Amino acid sequence: MKPAICLLSGGLDSTTCLAYARREGFDCYALTFDYGQRHRVELDAARHVARALGAVEHRVVAFDLRVFGGSALTSDIEVPKDAPESASIPVTYVPARNTVFLSFALAWAEVTASSDIFMGVNAIDYSGYPDCRPEFIAAFEQMANLATKAGVEGATHIQIHTPLIRLSKREIIELAVELGADLRLTHSCYDPDAAGRSCGRCDSCRLRLKGFAEAGLKDPVEYVPF
Repeated sequence: MKPAICLLSGGLDSTTCLAYARREGFDCYALTFDYGQRHRVELDAARHVARALGAVEHRVVAFDLRVFGGSALTSDIEVPKDAPESASIPVTYVPARNTVFLSFALAWAEVTASSDIFMGVNAIDYSGYPDCRPEFIAAFEQMANLATKAGVEGATHIQIHTPLIRLSKREIIELAVELGADLRLTHSCYDPDAAGRSCGRCDSCRLRLKGFAEAGLKDPVEYVPF
């Protein structure tokens, strides 16, 4: 089986992506980031998901994006609740986050002699983050093959797989169910309470709840009454 690096936040999308990579026959090396995020409960979710889905190895890389701030997830900016749809990029966007994440994944891919990186980004039901778009993924993949020893020497060609990028949240949930992923283990909320319960009102919760409703399913995670 070929090795693959799978970015895993512990959320719905990355969990589905990991389950997909496993179904495609890859040995999955799960990579999670402790970057000082407000919703740190997702780190525990990622550990549970990696174990449940049989990751060959699961590493948690720690660094602190709070030194830059600029996001409601890494500073004292309030997480918006019940916000109307907008064409502007929300304050929950973390500057350059996916660029940083993919750079770490690329380093581990070289060490594990992997040609494949899986990432659960989505450009349909999402918050409008610029680093979730197909154009960004294509540009990073091109850069990856120029910037690595393995790529320059022709030992491998790095491919970034984004199997969910053109799926709606409903379709992602349906795929997760088909793949047998235990969605009770996942966490998506940007602003959970002290007990780890989801708020139900941030962008991430609302997109998740919308997807479950459209799929005709009940979300199995616990929410604060709202």
